[in-house]
Amino acid sequence: MAELTARAPAFAPSDLLRLLPPLQRRILRGRAAALDAAGTAMGVDLPQRGRAAAANGCTALWLGPDEYLLLAPEAANPWPALQAALAGLPHACVDVSQRHAAFEVAGEHAAAALNTGCPLDLDLDLEAFPEGQCTRTVFGKAGIILWRTAADRFHVEVWRSFASYVTQLLALAAGEV
Repeated sequence: MAELTARAPAFAPSDLLRLLPPLQRRILRGRAAALDAAGTAMGVDLPQRGRAAAANGCTALWLGPDEYLLLAPEAANPWPALQAALAGLPHACVDVSQRHAAFEVAGEHAAAALNTGCPLDLDLDLEAFPEGQCTRTVFGKAGIILWRTAADRFHVEVWRSFASYVTQLLALAAGEV
């Protein structure tokens, strides 16, 4: 996956925004039996409604009642165990590693910068979108997956084709906040 780094969106990292290292990504969809088997194979208790969970270097983000985004570092390879656990169970597990780019938006003004293009209440009330919360939403006109990893830190997943648009908007927002 070294080619991902070479094709990473061009932008100037700042105190607010940085590109995250390449990750392996899978979208998993299935019924309870498949989801339980997947969680066991990856060593992660798949989270419920709008939450993220991490263990053993892998992360699962809840995207819907039967859908998860599974993340793993490039060095890890949990996929053979996952594939074996899901054998014979109805499911869909699709590699979307090439489709996504990931950014971290962090610092005192991270929530305010994201709120310039995102309709969620991120800055005013930590209870509305607490640590560990994740969701699909929009930033400007681009669809993103937003995950609050700390009170002042967010993980943003965006389709690679929209990455430059999102980072340019975030750079403008950084200047405003």
